[in-house]
Amino acid sequence: MALEVKVPVLPESVSDATIASWHKKPGDTVKRDENLVDLETDKVVLEVPAPADGVLKEIKQQQGATVTSQQLLAIIEEGATATAAATPAPAAATQAPPRLRPLPLPLPRPRRSPLNFLRRANASPARTRSIRRKSPAPVAAARSRKKT
Repeated sequence: MALEVKVPVLPESVSDATIASWHKKPGDTVKRDENLVDLETDKVVLEVPAPADGVLKEIKQQQGATVTSQQLLAIIEEGATATAAATPAPAAATQAPPRLRPLPLPLPRPRRSPLNFLRRANASPARTRSIRRKSPAPVAAARSRKKT
């Protein structure tokens, strides 16, 4: 079923509008409430949305034309699908698949030293020295130290 797209009712102070730009071409698929055309008045720019899903069948007024309230702008074939939209799918299937790049090998994880942990944990200098020496006695002494 064909639907008519008309110029919306213009305010009292505005008598006519100029078609600023068409966002769709004849044969394009349109969705409900998608902007079809911009109408420019001396005060404001109006957007005219599509009344339903379908295909823009015909444009009655070209860009730059002056239109008045409720004048016919375009015709939409409701529920139709664009034939141009179905054609790119086979063309895409005939293209060669993209070349795949080999993934880089994972880098070996750096060995974690106890010093890195102590730096993050804000260990005392005495504890850091004891771990550097790798002697168990100072570590035990540092744990048992009383806080003042």
